[in-house]
Amino acid sequence: MISGLYRGQDGDSQVELRVDVDGNRPTGRVSGDLFTTGGATTSFAGSFVVAAPTVVPEGGRTTVEGQGVFTFTVADRRVSVTISDGSAVATVAGRHYPLVYASPYFRSVLLEQDSVAGTVPFVSYDTGRLPGPAGSAPRTLGVAQAYAEAGIEIRAAEPGVVPAGASGADLAWDDAELHHAMTQQFSVFSDAPAWRMWLLVASKHVGGYRGIMFDYNDSCQRQGAAVFYDAISGESPQAQRAQLRTYVHELGHAFNLLHSWQKNLAIPPQPLGPSGGLGDLSWMNYVQNYRPGGEPAYWAAFPFQFTDSELVHLRHGFYRDVAMGANAFGTGAAEIAPFEQPVEDHSGLRLEVRAKDSFGYGEPVVVELKLGHTGEPRTTHNHLHPDTEFTQISITQPSGRTVLYRPMMRHCVDDSPDITLDRHNPAMYRSAYIGHGRDGHYFQQPGQYGVRGQYVAADGSRIVSPVCVVRVRHPITAADEQVAELMLGEEQGKLFSLLGSDSPGLRAGNEALDEVIERHGGHPLAVYARMVKGLNAEREFKSITPGKRLVIRPPRTKESIQQLGAVARAATVDNITLNMVMRHLARAEARQGDLVRAHAVMDAMVTTFEARRINPIVMRRIRRQAELTKEALSAES
Repeated sequence: MISGLYRGQDGDSQVELRVDVDGNRPTGRVSGDLFTTGGATTSFAGSFVVAAPTVVPEGGRTTVEGQGVFTFTVADRRVSVTISDGSAVATVAGRHYPLVYASPYFRSVLLEQDSVAGTVPFVSYDTGRLPGPAGSAPRTLGVAQAYAEAGIEIRAAEPGVVPAGASGADLAWDDAELHHAMTQQFSVFSDAPAWRMWLLVASKHVGGYRGIMFDYNDSCQRQGAAVFYDAISGESPQAQRAQLRTYVHELGHAFNLLHSWQKNLAIPPQPLGPSGGLGDLSWMNYVQNYRPGGEPAYWAAFPFQFTDSELVHLRHGFYRDVAMGANAFGTGAAEIAPFEQPVEDHSGLRLEVRAKDSFGYGEPVVVELKLGHTGEPRTTHNHLHPDTEFTQISITQPSGRTVLYRPMMRHCVDDSPDITLDRHNPAMYRSAYIGHGRDGHYFQQPGQYGVRGQYVAADGSRIVSPVCVVRVRHPITAADEQVAELMLGEEQGKLFSLLGSDSPGLRAGNEALDEVIERHGGHPLAVYARMVKGLNAEREFKSITPGKRLVIRPPRTKESIQQLGAVARAATVDNITLNMVMRHLARAEARQGDLVRAHAVMDAMVTTFEARRINPIVMRRIRRQAELTKEALSAES
């Protein structure tokens, strides 16, 4: 066997070269990364890959060679590696490198794992404890072993435990708290690509998710993930199996692996597997959405490994496309071709993206997604919000460039409750803030935008909406310009995505929103600043200190009532957002001890939507929601 990692140097040029032509699941490739040394520093120079090299064994040596694809311009694309007992040499881009065999693994990554007290980190699972596919040998797999089978070495740092802090505290984490935990952890990371990633084992997520990758558009791409113990805990074989898949899946995102049904959104696009990707037997698929046959069929056939194309990416993807802290998740850029309507559509589903007539310059752009049926009743999953990534949003900007909306945080859902759309329940709705994501602000200039949605249904059908025109008005007054400038900062966009945060890393954004409220409180856009500040004040906020202790800031009830009350009275936000604001306001009133006022807020919510002549079916849901909220607040009080 000659496959593995080799290192060599020719003057000021170093190479890390990967030969993958024999051994476990060989992909038939040679690839490498080049670095330039200068003084006491080493800098990345470029990557290359040979997709189908010739392999010529001769006597006691083997020569592997072919034409390479490089990330930079070269005069000579030939790559040649000659390996014999005790020595090896490579020729790359005209330079000759004596090589030393370094490892049987193609890449090596350091994993730092912290767990909140009360959670039990996953260790391993015996794949023979439950029936599996014929030909897949039973074995004990932990995270390191699963990646080792893919040729990737996972080195574990000393695990840390975060004390839970005050007893009885709410240990459900939201996106803002996870973002803050990430910024605290990454403050000790270098601002450069590195083979290092962090995993937080937390108690639970407010959205009930099993895992999340909460890295995004700053200089620390794809360095962090979290798994939620309450959603995957258990000692049964089924629970242990689910934990293994969740851990490997979330860390797969850190290696820049997309979900199986999203590979066509990569740059360059990758072909989808069977059933639009839902038929992939991969760690990166969702078991409940596997086609055909769903979860039972997935586990009956899954050999506990990555697909061939994922293996190629892990072992031979260009350095900046795989290394943590380098290129953005999914692509190096967000530009895509606009979604196209399918040639034939017999799904019986219809997707609409709706928005108000126009938005002020700097106003957070919120759209409403509506999924309905066109005839006979249809059953599908209820993951309509783009944060769960079964729905994608494309935005065609005034320049004609089309980009993909990419949420700050990727919520991985391993549970897809069915919803039936029929005459009793003709549609489901979601409100989504799409003004800011991992690529920054998407609506940064006045003009006309075209917004289109694509929903991947439970059976793999891809439902594409008509174009929704979004108009952003030009500022008219000096105050319009000043408020827009305060609203369009990068930190402010993150605060709108997170619905507020205490993170010191977003201090400048919070100060800008404070200035909007204090200096421009009468401006129409001030309601959004009040909403973010009020929602953040209404909740507890968890922080992990540099000393690995959990600190919980209690709700600031008076502030939340003041800010959310102003938003409710203005009633200028969209219906779904107003509904959320008024329920949080009622909770704040109850927390302050005024249950009468809390119930009055819910009654006012019903009256407000009745006056707006909401769809009768939706109006019944709102009345029911108000009654359930009052019952819950009474019970809590």
